[in-house]
Amino acid sequence: MIIITTILSLLFIGYTSLLLYYRSSWKSIPIPPAADTENVIAAVFISVIIPARNEEKNILALLESLKQQTYPRFMFEVIVIDDHSTDATASVVQHSGIENVRLIRLKDAVDNASLNSYKKRALETAITSSKGELIVTTDADCIVPPKWLQTIAERFTENNAAMMVMPVVINYQKRFIEIFQALDFMTLQGITGAGVYKKIHGMCNGANLAYTKTAFNEADGFKGIDHIASGDDMLLMQKMTKQQKTIIYIKSEDVIVGTNAVISIKEFFQQRIRWASKADKYEDKTLFPVLLTVYLFNLSLLAGGVAGIIIGGYFAFFICGILILKILAELYFLYPVSEFFKMKKLLWYFPLMQPFHIVYTVIAGWLGKFGSYSWKERKVK
Repeated sequence: MIIITTILSLLFIGYTSLLLYYRSSWKSIPIPPAADTENVIAAVFISVIIPARNEEKNILALLESLKQQTYPRFMFEVIVIDDHSTDATASVVQHSGIENVRLIRLKDAVDNASLNSYKKRALETAITSSKGELIVTTDADCIVPPKWLQTIAERFTENNAAMMVMPVVINYQKRFIEIFQALDFMTLQGITGAGVYKKIHGMCNGANLAYTKTAFNEADGFKGIDHIASGDDMLLMQKMTKQQKTIIYIKSEDVIVGTNAVISIKEFFQQRIRWASKADKYEDKTLFPVLLTVYLFNLSLLAGGVAGIIIGGYFAFFICGILILKILAELYFLYPVSEFFKMKKLLWYFPLMQPFHIVYTVIAGWLGKFGSYSWKERKVK
């Protein structure tokens, strides 16, 4: 037992140290002034690119939110790239009646037999056809705020960054799985912002990402990573980091993009397994040790919890103590992040979610390496 308790204690110290560092880093990120809608400076033409597959229920709401942008309509275009949808996605886009929206069908541009990553090819096809100096990507099930493009343009003009990473929030209802996702995703967003700001490791989300077409081309786009089904965001970021491109994080309420929660535990696991499947593809030497520490700590807690139930006594109290300290450390990290996202009330649910969080981390991490998953009705090994 001494060896097990020592290992768990060391992992806890490492895990807590990471959380304290992320909290400090997150709080250090400067918040830019709100965009002035009375004096909009149209300094860069923007191409908004939206890959879509079977999104007939969601795509119109996104297009309507783009219609409400404060950025001048003549200074941006919207390209929806339909990825072999079997529903009415293309028809909804065509009959939306919204200006500056263009539809491209991926099936008209590529040979299916040669594809493994449909999303990367969809993005690449749209970027090739785009007119913008600045590429902004989002997902078809998202909603963007009115000052989204204006704020992105202002920060780009100010920093001349090759890539801009921005916050994403989960839209949730009262289901357990949706509340859990909102909390889990908020944690990832805090780590993302802290990591990008401190330049210690690169994390981002394609639901809210911007980069220049020049930087994309200089990185050879998705060449070399196009055999990997997902990773159109972080693996591209990794390529730009290797080229020492300027990458910034925009910590502004005006660019928070909302995305829908999945509504079943099965869908949730499929999503997280897909995310975990990229872990061994990262060349970032700082990210893998972090992922490994988190995984081993949760694995040790799960194994220790089972052992504590069987053995009881001192060891059971030790595991309970470590679990309580873990929850407190995570809440301490999450508090300033939840303030930014205006989700402090969700923190009350956080302790109740711990058992599921530990179990899902272990299972998704394992299956991400050794299993397969489904994505957009396609099975991926």
